[in-house]
Amino acid sequence: MTVQRASTPEPPEEAEKPAAPAHSQTLSRGLRALEILAEADRPLTIAELSGTLGVHRSIAYRILRTLEDHSLVVRDDAGRLLPGPGLAVLARGVSRNLQSAALPELTRLSEELAMTAFVTVWDQLDCVTLVTVEPRHSGATLAQHPGTRHPVGVGAPGIAIQSTMGIQEWQRQVPSQPYRAEAIEARSLGYAASHDEVIAGLSSIAAPVLVPGQRPAAIAVVYIRANQEPAAIGAALAAAARRIEAELL
Repeated sequence: MTVQRASTPEPPEEAEKPAAPAHSQTLSRGLRALEILAEADRPLTIAELSGTLGVHRSIAYRILRTLEDHSLVVRDDAGRLLPGPGLAVLARGVSRNLQSAALPELTRLSEELAMTAFVTVWDQLDCVTLVTVEPRHSGATLAQHPGTRHPVGVGAPGIAIQSTMGIQEWQRQVPSQPYRAEAIEARSLGYAASHDEVIAGLSSIAAPVLVPGQRPAAIAVVYIRANQEPAAIGAALAAAARRIEAELL
């Protein structure tokens, strides 16, 4: 007599789950540590940095050792943490052509207008200061450090960048940020102006810069009070923007 064994049913195939995006948590924490140090207005202790990162001090210490090995973080005499010179080396390669083309114009504007002049680039939902020049012969000026960022939907640089595109294109690019009516006016004027938006009490004027193959940027000045009419400042910025664009061709 032959005994037949009951066959074991095959388990149903599981539907393939979409793979989650691969991220390096350590790398992400290291980059966030650099952002925290760059945004701080003073050197930080390891305890302060680990608290802001939300990690144990031992994890923060391992991250910092790696960043120190690449000169991205340094310590002062008290052992507190500062951004290192390695960041300047990396920054030189960011929009290198734009920096080279803009620097002479920024220098000219800062001296002629006695204002801090800078270029901002569009980074996701923010405007980020790329390069800045402060006037040499002015008693009091406003600092605008490279790496400073603010939402792209506010301030003259953001409005200037918006003015390079229509409403539909802007909504497609940045659906979370409304298209401002001021951008339409800036398109006809060639520059945008804002007051009391990014920092209370400060005014800014900016002109858009079209960068071949990249997102638009803006050249801008920031000030408390001006000796010239805003229209004259805007015209100077618009002219500088056109010269930068000619250098980038």
